[in-house]
Amino acid sequence: MCWLLRGIVLDALGANPAEFLIRATGDWTLRALCLALAVTPLRVSLGLPELARLRRLLGLFTAFYASLHLVCYAWFDMGWDLPDIKADIAKRPFILVGFMGWMLLAVLSATSFNAAIRWLGAKRWQALHRAVYAIAALALLHFFWMRAGKQNFAEVAVYAVILGGLLGWRVQRAWRGA
Repeated sequence: MCWLLRGIVLDALGANPAEFLIRATGDWTLRALCLALAVTPLRVSLGLPELARLRRLLGLFTAFYASLHLVCYAWFDMGWDLPDIKADIAKRPFILVGFMGWMLLAVLSATSFNAAIRWLGAKRWQALHRAVYAIAALALLHFFWMRAGKQNFAEVAVYAVILGGLLGWRVQRAWRGA
């Protein structure tokens, strides 16, 4: 975040600062999501239960960067014109998918505190927070469709491998009943 603010202040964001900010916040959203999903495999594999405390923080960082990504798009790309934003969401599938992922993240963020766990009950809360897997799929699809226009899939493949590995680890554990 500090490097973004530094780039804004020093006018060091390149020829198209709006595009730079939109892309950078989107990239950091994906990175934070990967880190949040990596906590459980690392915790289990390394036998470090204290890592569990990082999961909520990383999830909230993911939601923060996703919100910042949305604000950059709405402000710099669309000029806060809500009718144009609604039309753009309806017209461009990659924006619709990204917006759906953000809405799910907003729900998870709103229910991330301890009182929400008590209010929903642990099983319902856990079932709700499994939506993070759908969010990961939506985020990857959003990124893929965004890059498809320029036929640039190398970075998409890296995130697909990382997210596939993290989700595959969970499927394998569930399959084994661990």
